[in-house]
Amino acid sequence: MKKMLLVLLLIPALTYAQSKKKKRQAEEKANAELVANIKSHVQYLADDNLEGRMTGSRGEQLALEYIIAQYKQMGLEPQGVNGYVQDFIIDQGKQIDGVTRLKVDEKPLTLDSEYIPLAFSAAKTVSGTPAMALSEPKQPWFKDLKEILEENKTNTHFDVEEEIKKIVNTVAAKGATALFVYNTSSVTDNIQFNKNDKTAAVKIPVIYITKKGFQKYFSDNGATLSIDLNISFSDKKINGKNITGFINNHAANTVILGAHYDHLGYGIEAKALDTGHIIHNGADDNASGTAALIELARMLKKSAPANNNYLILNFSGEELGTLGSKYWADNPTIAVTSNYMINMDMVGRYDTSHKLTIGGYGTSPVWGEVFAKEKTNLLYKFDSSGSGPSDHAVFYRKDMPVLFMFTGSHSDYHKATDDWDKINYEGEKDIVKLVYQIIQSTDSKGKLPFTKTREEQQGRRTFTVSLGVIPDYGYSGTGMRIDGVSPGKTGEKIGLQAGDVLLQLGDFKFVDVRSYMTALANFKKGDKVKLRIKRGNEEKVYDIEL
Repeated sequence: MKKMLLVLLLIPALTYAQSKKKKRQAEEKANAELVANIKSHVQYLADDNLEGRMTGSRGEQLALEYIIAQYKQMGLEPQGVNGYVQDFIIDQGKQIDGVTRLKVDEKPLTLDSEYIPLAFSAAKTVSGTPAMALSEPKQPWFKDLKEILEENKTNTHFDVEEEIKKIVNTVAAKGATALFVYNTSSVTDNIQFNKNDKTAAVKIPVIYITKKGFQKYFSDNGATLSIDLNISFSDKKINGKNITGFINNHAANTVILGAHYDHLGYGIEAKALDTGHIIHNGADDNASGTAALIELARMLKKSAPANNNYLILNFSGEELGTLGSKYWADNPTIAVTSNYMINMDMVGRYDTSHKLTIGGYGTSPVWGEVFAKEKTNLLYKFDSSGSGPSDHAVFYRKDMPVLFMFTGSHSDYHKATDDWDKINYEGEKDIVKLVYQIIQSTDSKGKLPFTKTREEQQGRRTFTVSLGVIPDYGYSGTGMRIDGVSPGKTGEKIGLQAGDVLLQLGDFKFVDVRSYMTALANFKKGDKVKLRIKRGNEEKVYDIEL
């Protein structure tokens, strides 16, 4: 009888132990499946066959088809314009074609560093044997801009390009077949290729010879040269494609979950940090975030907390300046009341030296409550800013609480060595599970309140000075339009606003974001300069100290 009682007493304990064992085994199986799925996604997306997933490329299209196949398989509702897809056009302006050449005495000059065809130049082939000191009909002519620049050094209304156009019209009427301009003065001339120049082409080719090119090929004014020139331009337009899926709980608010899936292609676009025409697979940036988003969507599709809907967004064009997320935010494919946004960008290199950084911590007071209760083995640190160089910043500027999951930069960042075998798949699995826990923890909190934080200037390049502004990379006009200003920085102090177009800082004029960045490198802290901007149809000039 006593033995029977003992057995009866042991049954609940044994049942509990078996239940606990089954639960542990089920969790281990789920974890193993999650790791295997993440690894499979990253291996496919970061394979050489996808050629680095450059926006608008064949490789990005293959990535898109793969992602959509995953969403179809799990039954995610399409909410793009065409199924899951939202197309958008990226206008990158005018580009100098590869057939463009300049040879002097059979020696080829290097584009950009030694010569620059101006954007309003005629696109033609020209050859000749001009004497630099003479201006003969049916030959190329030469013009030193030294005197004109020195005479107009203090003339704030002087436009060197308009002056060059006047010269071109004059010399073309006298029989010149091309015009080469150069500057032997010390005055900053601001002559550059303006990809956003939409003015009509002049009658003959116009080429700016840099100081390096002049010293190497044109410094002998008495020389007769053999010139072989071909100028060709085309309009560069790229078709980006966002992917949108939806989990509809018929709730009042919607959580947005995002990651970009594009990368650098062969690294020939300006952001690559190594050289050579090499495939940049972007395993961490951002096949890792894409894989995490796919698996997070799968988890939510199986078991989603009921008090929010879930919008799954894969962005194109992030590497070109968060263009896909900006386009979606300005042209949403579904009308929702947004709750908050979580962005995963580079979540594949977690280790003790690359802890998880959680950005956006300061964008809502609720985040503090949530993370006080989260249980995870991950080592992480917080960054309060809602801004930064990734897609969450777009939603933050729409006054939305955000979180940014990021395991840090590394020696393979934006290099061809960012490959799938360097990803910490176990660590990424834990990050996916943490994001799911955050979603669960916020489910009963309703719409989260938004808090504005400090902003960071977009981009990872470091300067000794900053205006504290956020560039609008999608702007296709001349100048550098801004998306926002950082609290407490120079831009805010002088009253700059989103939509302002920056035109000139000191002696340096801007035609786009790149020329703005180049100009900043010429200044140091404490310099006092004038900043010229355009707001609407009005130009303004500010005296500032950097």
